[in-house]
Amino acid sequence: MLRSLSFWLTAVLVVVADQYTKHVVSTDFLPGESRIVVRHALWLTYVQNVHGAFGLFGSRPWLLIAMALVVLAVFWLSFRESALQSRLVRIAFGAIVGGAVGNILDRFHYQYVIDFIDLRWWPVFNVADSCITIGVCLLVLTTLLRERAVARAKSSPGPTS
Repeated sequence: MLRSLSFWLTAVLVVVADQYTKHVVSTDFLPGESRIVVRHALWLTYVQNVHGAFGLFGSRPWLLIAMALVVLAVFWLSFRESALQSRLVRIAFGAIVGGAVGNILDRFHYQYVIDFIDLRWWPVFNVADSCITIGVCLLVLTTLLRERAVARAKSSPGPTS
């Protein structure tokens, strides 16, 4: 249980932060309304996204929910052994699962995902999307570091007697 604490804590914090920020935006903004946060860099724009990532996969919430669950299962099957050994991998999974749950909750409740972080040069996104991306990047980083360590261990000479 203690090993999984970092996973569960991360997942719960991501869901809470995601749902709270979406609640604030959806109650303080009208759909399509935009406000400047950092001039020429960051806006808050309330978008009701019925599509998947980057507008893909149309507006089928149940298909998108099913796809999210399949992707989570594939990630888990791919990284479950390293999750047992690495806190960073457990945190990455927590971020991915928390982000997926946050967006799935939106699709169940509203039939769309609330997006609001607007850089104007990238599609509008939310806290859940950010955490999923960060989690995937952490998994890629830990995989590259692990492969590098294995390659280094194979190439170094063994102990001499």
